[in-house]
Amino acid sequence: MLTFALAALVLIMIPGPDQALITRNALAGGRVSGLLTTIGGVLGLTLHASAAAFGLSALLLASPTAFTVLKIVGAAYLLWLGLQTLRAAWRSLREPVAPDSAVRPGRRLACLRQGFLSNALNPKVTLFFVTFLPQFIATDSASPRTEALLLSVVFAVLYIAWFGMYVAVVDQLAGWLRKPKVKARIEQVTGLALVTVAVRLATAHQ
Repeated sequence: MLTFALAALVLIMIPGPDQALITRNALAGGRVSGLLTTIGGVLGLTLHASAAAFGLSALLLASPTAFTVLKIVGAAYLLWLGLQTLRAAWRSLREPVAPDSAVRPGRRLACLRQGFLSNALNPKVTLFFVTFLPQFIATDSASPRTEALLLSVVFAVLYIAWFGMYVAVVDQLAGWLRKPKVKARIEQVTGLALVTVAVRLATAHQ
């Protein structure tokens, strides 16, 4: 369990689309938006983890057509987010506006949805849970499904803990990070990162 926790934490800490999206929303709407995006991401991970535990992910990976469809949809969604972020960077330079301290209900749902779809539509997450998780399940386990779900819970807790601290740091530095030029540059980097991930996802082989 300790080995799994350490390996999972390292994987979570590696910069990727989740960090880019959480940074984007935390800068736009503050700590609440960042945390809601994190919760959405966990829900997306939970979907994949449950599917892997019950064998559904294996069926998806066994079907090239289903895998390709999920890959294209996921890549298109990340590309759309990336382009939206680049557009926001352009607006930040031309019309700098300080984010509202209160997060509107519609914005809350948007953050949850974005975090969820970012992971739910990513076939690489499916591949992770199908290939990574089984390595830490004992071969003589009496209930491998239960053990897989337990490891998934550990992964989710680590995910929330890491990105919860990350959002807190972003919020503490908000005064500087939200300066028009700084915010625009972060949005530019975030947008390019999301577009790059989308392209790599779209061109990746099963």
